[in-house]
Amino acid sequence: MAAQKLYAGVKLRELRTRLGLTQKAFASKLGVSLPYLNQMENNNRPVSTGVVLAMAQEFGFDITQLRAGDAERMVTDLREVLSDPVFDGQTPPLADLQLTASNAPGLAHAFLQLHRAYRQNHERLASLDEALGREDAALRPSPWEEVRDFFHYCDNYIDAVDRAAERFAATVDGDVLRAPDLGFDVRAVDTTHLRRFDNPSLTLTLSRGSSPATQRFQVLHQVALLSHNDLLEATLDLARFQTEAARQIAKIGLANYFAGAALLPYGRFLQAAQDARHDLERLADQFGASIEQIAHRLSTLQRPGATGIPFFFVRVDQAGTITKRHSATRLQFARFGGACPLWNVHQAFEQPGRFLRQLAETPDGMQYISIARDVLKPGGSFNAPTRRYAIALGCEISHADALVYADGLLPAKPQSFEPIGISCRICERVGCHQRSVPPLESSLSVDHNLRQTLPYKVGL
Repeated sequence: MAAQKLYAGVKLRELRTRLGLTQKAFASKLGVSLPYLNQMENNNRPVSTGVVLAMAQEFGFDITQLRAGDAERMVTDLREVLSDPVFDGQTPPLADLQLTASNAPGLAHAFLQLHRAYRQNHERLASLDEALGREDAALRPSPWEEVRDFFHYCDNYIDAVDRAAERFAATVDGDVLRAPDLGFDVRAVDTTHLRRFDNPSLTLTLSRGSSPATQRFQVLHQVALLSHNDLLEATLDLARFQTEAARQIAKIGLANYFAGAALLPYGRFLQAAQDARHDLERLADQFGASIEQIAHRLSTLQRPGATGIPFFFVRVDQAGTITKRHSATRLQFARFGGACPLWNVHQAFEQPGRFLRQLAETPDGMQYISIARDVLKPGGSFNAPTRRYAIALGCEISHADALVYADGLLPAKPQSFEPIGISCRICERVGCHQRSVPPLESSLSVDHNLRQTLPYKVGL
């Protein structure tokens, strides 16, 4: 497969502006002409290898920041939004969407927010009996979706919080559950809540029925709220959430991020993951963490200058609803609804306790290896409900040699790769036997005298 050309005009302009250089001076330092630089900044030309090397040598620029992941993620989101029937099939060409995501990311974000507001208003109008006459029926963004998008477009990596957690982890001698200098007492009791903090007595009570990994995580979450509150609040200030509810939900997310990063400190965890060839069970045993915590942390290893393998991570419930999602790869998840039914994450419920391996290919020709497994979260007693999920972790096939799960699968024949998609309504595959709804960008033909797997035929 031919290497993709790198269009990074926005990054070039950001670097030049941060350095306070004119285009002429910047072009001189990069060793290119002024017209050539202008064309690169406007994405009329790809960034050449010589310019990338000059940026690294002249300015110490981390070239991993030039990856096109943000633009690709935004293009995927735009395509899904534009497949909404409200646009009546008026979907711009893919090249136009790529140009918008690269040259005008602010405009693209604003458009996505506008569509989100439209959807919320539409859903509200669908239940007029509840909305009419209420004083609080004014249109507001969904706090949950606002927070989800914040982490989505941060690549699920918050550098300041991650480094603070790593520094804290270095001060803890041994198991955090037995650390003497946390600033509060920790007690495990028979209770239905996972964590409760009493401020007057500085006492944190945990559920005795929860696993040690969960208990450690909850202790570190409380450390974040008490010892690193200023850092969390400063990060929230930069995010500029539209509602107080979104800000408070995001604070929980940041405290959870701190807890995961302290439980699995970046440098030590990255090295251990590489040494173990990303064996989730070995890493869980080494760090006293759960399989889900290990998989989620692997998807956040995107520190500039010390990146891990770009993984995607997703968690789904038994109804197929995505409850957690992140992708540092080109594979993106549907913003609305569930994941592709052909993906092995759904099969994990059928084979509990096993790691399922899958070679998959998306409509754009990218090939991946995906590992899926069910996860159970018991309530700690006979009458307490058990929460059941399935998780999937994967990466592009070019990184598969670094995964123990790829052993015996490669080299693979083309027919070994399962054809998966993102969402039925934007999937380009015309012969999928699991399609739930027609793709909105394609024409349909119906033959009343012929019935195949689907009652219609999808045109190109």
